[in-house]
Amino acid sequence: MKFLRVNYNKFIIWFFCIMILNAEAKEELQERPNFIIILADDLGYGDVGYNGSAEIFTPNIDKLAQEGIICSNGYVTHPYCGPSRAGLITGKYQARFGMEVNCSYSPYDLQMGLSLSEKTFATRLKLLDYSTGIIGKWHLGAAKPFHPNNRGFDYFYGFLSGGHCYFPEDVSTIQTLISDDGSINYSGNEGGTLPLLRNDKNVEFSSYLTRSFSKDAVDFIKNNNKPFCLFLSYNAPHGPLEAPNETIKKYAHIKDWNRRVYAAMVDEMDQGIGLIIEALKKEKKYDNTLIIFLSDNGGVAPKDGFANENWASNFPFKHGKGSFYEGGIHVPFIFHWPKMIDSNVYNGLVSSLDIAPTIVSLAGGDLLENEFDGYDIIPHLLNNLPSPHDALFWREAGGLCWAVRTEKYKMLKNKWDAKDFELYNLATHPNESKNIKKTNSDIVKKLALKWNDWNVNNSRTSLLQSYDYQKKRQEMYNNLNEQLKKDASQKSTYKIKF
Repeated sequence: MKFLRVNYNKFIIWFFCIMILNAEAKEELQERPNFIIILADDLGYGDVGYNGSAEIFTPNIDKLAQEGIICSNGYVTHPYCGPSRAGLITGKYQARFGMEVNCSYSPYDLQMGLSLSEKTFATRLKLLDYSTGIIGKWHLGAAKPFHPNNRGFDYFYGFLSGGHCYFPEDVSTIQTLISDDGSINYSGNEGGTLPLLRNDKNVEFSSYLTRSFSKDAVDFIKNNNKPFCLFLSYNAPHGPLEAPNETIKKYAHIKDWNRRVYAAMVDEMDQGIGLIIEALKKEKKYDNTLIIFLSDNGGVAPKDGFANENWASNFPFKHGKGSFYEGGIHVPFIFHWPKMIDSNVYNGLVSSLDIAPTIVSLAGGDLLENEFDGYDIIPHLLNNLPSPHDALFWREAGGLCWAVRTEKYKMLKNKWDAKDFELYNLATHPNESKNIKKTNSDIVKKLALKWNDWNVNNSRTSLLQSYDYQKKRQEMYNNLNEQLKKDASQKSTYKIKF
């Protein structure tokens, strides 16, 4: 009996120890922060209030900036949608795995998407027992293996293509790639009128699309009782330029119609962010939720073939979307976390590459060497440490155009067919107005060496640009149909045997 009593007592002690440890583990689990990454699409640097806009009203984004940390030198990895998103979601330069072009909407092509060798931040967070969701635009592959549910996201509500109509009445099962006369419109936005998806099922939406995404994000916040990561990937204010009339009327002070509608689209996104902040407060999740706000690239600006795209402002920067000048890659970038972050401005180089390692680290994951090109940025923000990046790099078409930026200097070749490259001192000319290449050969040499060393570990571009891809695909179908017609024209040689 004595033996049994001793062991019984040990069992009771052991049992209560386990209970205490479990309670501590649960408490620690609840203390881990939630993450909301809010990504605007084609938002101009100068089109938010905290960056000086007096034309467009963004009170909720401005409040995030006022209460959080503004990254004055915040960058994305590419000047347009798909590659920029690939860099953000993996924490690796997309040139590492050859994804330097936009994915075409091609649901049966098992190559047209984010390389399956790459892990998303959602995949990593799921392993740490986070609930993961993406709402909005995907643009990283339409075939089943590339679907968000197969790339680490428990929940998906949105569309797989690069853009989408904003009003429910415009939804159709006929892709906008096909013109009314049945011809192929190679400039069309594939998948842009298809129904939305909730996970893998087609669903309808009944309100303006940005509002639908915002309301769904509110539901996601309310319905999660464990730490979560929500990637709110708005397609606003990406074209087509469409907004509710009542919101457009708020901007009667803007004479240009395109800019007026664009302003209303930004306004609708800002209103949605307000709903999300309200939901976080109501659910008592506000203080311990890290909100990261940025744009996937700069706002549109006139360029070759798109001279009419003039409705966004990237002031004070040069050019815009599609360009390696500051207007294309230098974006609004905010970190907001009431529990940990005080209002401040951080001037070091910050990249969308830093988002994945930052949230994985905060969730309790290990950052293995060479797994990311970004860094856990929180220690730098909290303690105002020096820039985590000695330099940032960009590349398109395997290096036909490129850029490298240090804290002070930036060197770039902005067009494929440009005859020469440029060098700027961004400390004195942030608008890239004075090319100093001819008088600074030593700086040119240093920056060239940095870029060449970085490029050694990159891969060749493995996908075709959307326009070229669509044409090649149509040629394949045309050739196949011609062959089938030719075969069908031959007389049959089959005979019944008896």
